[in-house]
Amino acid sequence: MTELIILLLIVAVVVVGFWYPGWRDQRIAARPFPANWQTLLNRAIPYLDKLSAQEREQLKSNIQLFLAKKRFHGCGGLAITDEIRLTIAAQACMLLLNRPTGVYPRLEHILVYPDAFVSNHDNFNEDGTMATDHHGLLGESWHHGKVILSWDDVQRGVANIHDGHNVVLHEFSHQLDSESGSANGAPLLHTNSYTAWAHILSEEFEELNDDLEHHHKSVMDYYGATNPAEFFAVATETFFEKPRQLSDKHPELFELLKNYYAVDPTNWQ
Repeated sequence: MTELIILLLIVAVVVVGFWYPGWRDQRIAARPFPANWQTLLNRAIPYLDKLSAQEREQLKSNIQLFLAKKRFHGCGGLAITDEIRLTIAAQACMLLLNRPTGVYPRLEHILVYPDAFVSNHDNFNEDGTMATDHHGLLGESWHHGKVILSWDDVQRGVANIHDGHNVVLHEFSHQLDSESGSANGAPLLHTNSYTAWAHILSEEFEELNDDLEHHHKSVMDYYGATNPAEFFAVATETFFEKPRQLSDKHPELFELLKNYYAVDPTNWQ
């Protein structure tokens, strides 16, 4: 009898372990969206009224899940406010619309500095010695659960939604990229999509490098020529902020990203 009770308890724990997270997420997503959050959301996504009613509700639900599950940390003396949390969450969740995906399941912490911050990286020289590089950064995405952002540059991204630069879209596209196991420019895709993805992104990456080398004007920032991971992040920024230009100049890349992100930003402009 005792063994049966223990077995039933184990089964109950396993069932609750599988059932409770989904139930909790549904409860969080179904909460009424606070009125002051709606005001902040209107500022964070200036084209919010261009989204369909279903997309707006979906965005709100994802924002609620994001804010309930992620921890924000103010750095360099910055105090975290609802405006900071909502603005970052809203833009990050724009990348999740219409897609059956979790709300950045690997991400746990968002560190926010008041402005550009210094990142130190150790590099090995050819002679075997090691040197530390100091870089001023607007944002950084780590595959082990952290995103770091400059609040000043987050606000710049909101203030100008057509310049092709948005640090939140950039860093959170890196988070999507790393969900496949490594940040290499190929996020999780349907199995039969990788060949087309690799072919088109490889060609477009080479073209951007050629534009950089020959000083040709490009709709995408040259930073995307750094490596395939940065190309995907820069292409994402361009897709959401310069969709018509990207569609005109790089139609195959635009269609690829439209299929991946399951939205058409040309409808919002």
